[in-house]
Amino acid sequence: MANSNLLEGKKALVCGVANDHSIGWKIAEQLHGHGASVSLSYADERLERKVRPLGERIGAELVEKCDVSSDPEVDALFESVGRQVGHVDVLVHAIAYAGREELAGAFSDTSRDGFRTAMEISVYSLIALARRARGHMPEGGSILTLTYYGGEKVAAGYNVMGVAKAALESATRYLAAELGPAGIRVNALSPGPIRTLSAAGVPGFKEAHSRFPEHAPLRRHVEGTDVGNAAVWLASDLASGVTGETVFVDAGSHILAPGPQPGGPGGSGAQGPGAGGPGE
Repeated sequence: MANSNLLEGKKALVCGVANDHSIGWKIAEQLHGHGASVSLSYADERLERKVRPLGERIGAELVEKCDVSSDPEVDALFESVGRQVGHVDVLVHAIAYAGREELAGAFSDTSRDGFRTAMEISVYSLIALARRARGHMPEGGSILTLTYYGGEKVAAGYNVMGVAKAALESATRYLAAELGPAGIRVNALSPGPIRTLSAAGVPGFKEAHSRFPEHAPLRRHVEGTDVGNAAVWLASDLASGVTGETVFVDAGSHILAPGPQPGGPGGSGAQGPGAGGPGE
């Protein structure tokens, strides 16, 4: 993990950490490595035994449960932030969820409850967290979320999560426009396929992940630290003029059209999703 003083004095809250493989944790590690003081939240009691030791590893100021489908729990999280942390400079939203049954079948078979759950957990949670964080960012700040190319193009097996990611990217832009006058920047990171707890629930992910280096321009997999490094940039003053953007961290895969590509073997521009379940 690279170390610098790029984020010295900044306080970050990373919501949605599930374990040491989750993208949220990789971002937290990199933020900490570059000087930020980091707090963590996790979704439910089952994850506490995995997340609390991670918090101890980086000297987290706060490690707290927060079910983002519950307004009282979101309120309680930011009450704790106010008491124990004081303010927030960086908020990371690494939260998404869709039931396995909604990803396994046809998109047109998406249930009403499944659609509502995916949108509430994956999209509305960003709005809910941003609303509370605004009051804890008196000098401005940076809000980051995680999306995937399946919100822009159709990705096999992504189904309702693709629609949720499209809505998440739109919400990012609306929040960026609204919070910009307060000096708060809002951006999304779009990783390539990374092995996480959430990705394991997406049909076909394993094959897409294994074949990814065949067509990605950089001819390699994307790692969580790649996403963490991009998050450090967006969280820092180096990105002070960047807001409302979706930044791809996918070894260049999103630039490709389907079919044979120059400079290497034939491949498809399609990717496997980088995230989609609880604790991205």
